[in-house]
Amino acid sequence: MSAELPAVGLSAASRFVAAAGFEVGEVSGTRVTGSVEVGPDQHTPWGVVHGGLYCTVVESAASIGASAAVAGAGQFAVGVNNNTDFIRSTTEGRLDVVAEPVQQGRSQQLWQVLLTRADGKLVARGQVRLQNVPLPGA
Repeated sequence: MSAELPAVGLSAASRFVAAAGFEVGEVSGTRVTGSVEVGPDQHTPWGVVHGGLYCTVVESAASIGASAAVAGAGQFAVGVNNNTDFIRSTTEGRLDVVAEPVQQGRSQQLWQVLLTRADGKLVARGQVRLQNVPLPGA
């Protein structure tokens, strides 16, 4: 029995990703794009977007791209380290997401993810190290 990656398209890749509000756009093994609309539902008690949302989007975008990169080998990628820097606070609006690999190896990958505001200013930047592992049932 052959296992396959779940389809990822213009909608979220999983219920968790959907709950975070991350809308996935372009998906390939070398680039993932998308956006997330932020507002009061993602705020800390102090009225700014919670850093955990940024970590979630960073991890999700990197995992989707890294998994697409190794799907042909019967694998998917799981995050083993996520370092996300919160560059500037924001309260609401659309954030554009771009994820691209820094390094792609046989057993691990390193991806960088940028979240920017409509004015092009960087809000958060993350780097995720991922391990390539066999798909269940593969």
